[in-house]
Amino acid sequence: MLFIHKKIRPITIHGGLNINTSHSSLKILQIFFLSTIVFLSLFSACFAETISKAADRVTDNQLIDLNSEKYQLFFQELQDKHTFKKEDLHHLFKEIRINRKVLVLMDRQWESKPYYKYWPLFITPSAVVKGKRKLRTHRQLFDRIEEQFGVDREIIVAIWGIESRFGSNMGGYAIFQSLNTLFDAYPRRSDFFRKELIHFLLLCRENKIDPLSVKGSYAGAFGQAQFMPSSFNEYAVDFDGDSHRDLISSTSDIFASIANYLKKYNWALHGPVFVEIGNSLKTDLLLDTYQKGRKGRMEWRKVAKDQGVTLPRPQNNSQLSIIGLEKTPLLGGGKRFVAGYPNFHAITEYNHSNKYAMAVAEMAEAFKK
Repeated sequence: MLFIHKKIRPITIHGGLNINTSHSSLKILQIFFLSTIVFLSLFSACFAETISKAADRVTDNQLIDLNSEKYQLFFQELQDKHTFKKEDLHHLFKEIRINRKVLVLMDRQWESKPYYKYWPLFITPSAVVKGKRKLRTHRQLFDRIEEQFGVDREIIVAIWGIESRFGSNMGGYAIFQSLNTLFDAYPRRSDFFRKELIHFLLLCRENKIDPLSVKGSYAGAFGQAQFMPSSFNEYAVDFDGDSHRDLISSTSDIFASIANYLKKYNWALHGPVFVEIGNSLKTDLLLDTYQKGRKGRMEWRKVAKDQGVTLPRPQNNSQLSIIGLEKTPLLGGGKRFVAGYPNFHAITEYNHSNKYAMAVAEMAEAFKK
């Protein structure tokens, strides 16, 4: 076989690497690089479309398409499973429109505030004074609630204070519109808000509430305790004896419902909520537990031994979590670490944020001083 040797020309690439290639090889390389550029351009466009924000895909006040398959299936379920009448649904849902601001707020990637900036939003001198006054005003009511539900009154008032400023700020968004907006135009959690919308319609029917009249947060929580509709249906209680669960105006129902929520997650009356364990973690196991976040757990005796601290025994010998809280740079920065007890974990079922749970616990402590 005859081989024809062509003269090879070196190509120098930045960094000193030489590649020997023929003219045909150059053509192949050119095609390869051009193909790569085209691929990356197409990939970037697709990726940008994938991460585009929900608010960018709608206009404010646009009509929701009730003829879409998702809404037709939704209406069918309401009629077949929950016995809503077709004409009532038509009357309620007609002219329902998107609230784009709801999507803007859901899209917003809030940067997590460090704890030293988070807690002052809630634990203010005036809030502590007001909370103490509420505890005195409702002392007899809290006696009954503690006896029946076994949940500390200071924790109940702290949650009430943080959620709605002791009932003074329950939110200004129309819950029915918000839930429809999120069901229709927030794909990432559409299924979740579909369920919440059903729960909302059920609770309104049960309590003879006009769904169009209820105001609350942009994400669908409402009332002085800021329950989501599903939480209302599961945890809200009638404690004033009027056969009506009212988390908007009945303090008895509001306080008892918060207590019932925490009771369902095994709150222990007068039990520890958290214990300070120092400004650093002394073992890899402690650090690993901390880095797992809200779900990280460690046997309480092991926490005490590894950290070199004395800890009270948790109820049922339950495991503890490790929480790190940022300290202000004005006091040297760094973190303070605490061990979270089962009572702490119960608060994180109300709101999944460790910082929220810590603010509740520290506000409750402030009420006792």
